[in-house]
Amino acid sequence: MSNYATPAEAQAYFDNRLHTDPWDDANLSERNASLAMATEIIDRLNYKGSKTSDDQVNQFPRDADTLVPEDVKKASSEIALALLDGVDPDLEFENLSMTSQTYSGIKSNYDRSTSPEHTLAGVPSVTAWRYLKPYIRDPYSVDCYRV
Repeated sequence: MSNYATPAEAQAYFDNRLHTDPWDDANLSERNASLAMATEIIDRLNYKGSKTSDDQVNQFPRDADTLVPEDVKKASSEIALALLDGVDPDLEFENLSMTSQTYSGIKSNYDRSTSPEHTLAGVPSVTAWRYLKPYIRDPYSVDCYRV
């Protein structure tokens, strides 16, 4: 499996973005690991269309495309940044069921009547989710084919 974004591509993206300290402070090994984890997170989602080639490992490119879309590379970079910043998708999902939290007399209540889509999907960054959302298959649609 190859990552959607290389460390150099992610760095070029982050050069034009604020608040990238976790990426800036990471060494090359940590950057590569976070980009690999980001690729795995992206590849678990259900996308419109089909892989360009039956033997390709990753979900992108798709259909007639031959290159990975820039939005997918940006999403990969955003997920890598969130992971380096300590966001744990599993913990975020578990926290969806928490309705209140008390610490030393300070109480926080959470509205859990709706859950963030990106958290339910296991994507640790809402920015990354916004980049990926246009490619996601509508879970309420059904494709019919005439044979």
